Amino acid sequence: MTASRRTPEEAPLQKPMEGLLAALDLTDTGARTNEDIFTGPSQWMPLGRVFGGQVLAQSLVAAMRTVPDDRHVHSMHGYFLRPGDVNHPITFSVERIHDGRSFSTRRTQCYQNGLPILSMIASFQDEDEGLEHHIQMPTDIPDPESLPTAADALRHIDHSVARYWASERPFDMRHVPSPIYLTVKGEHTSRQAVWMKTFGKLPDDPDLHRAALAYASDYSIMEPVLRRHGTAWSTPGLKVASLDHAMWWHRFGRVDEWVLYVQDSPSAQGGRGLSTGSIFSRDGLLLATVAQEGMLRVPSNEE
Repeated sequence: MTASRRTPEEAPLQKPMEGLLAALDLTDTGARTNEDIFTGPSQWMPLGRVFGGQVLAQSLVAAMRTVPDDRHVHSMHGYFLRPGDVNHPITFSVERIHDGRSFSTRRTQCYQNGLPILSMIASFQDEDEGLEHHIQMPTDIPDPESLPTAADALRHIDHSVARYWASERPFDMRHVPSPIYLTVKGEHTSRQAVWMKTFGKLPDDPDLHRAALAYASDYSIMEPVLRRHGTAWSTPGLKVASLDHAMWWHRFGRVDEWVLYVQDSPSAQGGRGLSTGSIFSRDGLLLATVAQEGMLRVPSNEE
């Protein structure tokens, strides 16, 4: 598998939904001693670095390929080790750590050019019954149809990153109260919400929807930290990088239908920020919980 070399100014070679499905359709390259090997493409990104959500989702797909069909992912913990290069494919090595009566555990190591870029461990479980409750979705959130799209906010900006956010992502993202692409309007709070769904229909495979939800969970999870300090993505010299990512799937939901991602940042310090998120179906069912710590370097006013 090879990837064409592109510059940041060039347009993507695939439509966004085609690119998402192609990225999650890994190639099985065979098993070695104690590990299964898969390869997958890197999606085009305007700055040349692989999107972290893509690698998370692909790592899950690789692990999913090694567990029985009736066991589904319920938790994942991953560490981003190095930035990926969009001009090269990624190799995924899955170690079958444990298979018990109800749970399976897998470790996925992701490599480019022989160097690890992500290390992830995931747990899978048979469907089971037990105690059940969940937190309630906020009731003061406007419907997604009433909110502006990313294209509405960015279509007048002639820049590769703006074009990507506006029309080249496979997910429709609509912010509450407003996006922070260019400016941070209103109160500088550590809370926000984002409605999101894919621009087109996905196949009915439940595991594909779980992987796609992991993909989308990385888009905006660091934004509550930035919003709290009035820092927009367009701030000159701003550097943000995901350090780790944890996710728990509670209930199944389709990601080609609207889901609400409610996010908060409890702390930022030492050049790092922590954000948590709860993902709800449109009718209020809690689907997943997310936590991520990221590196944030903001230039001082004197620079």
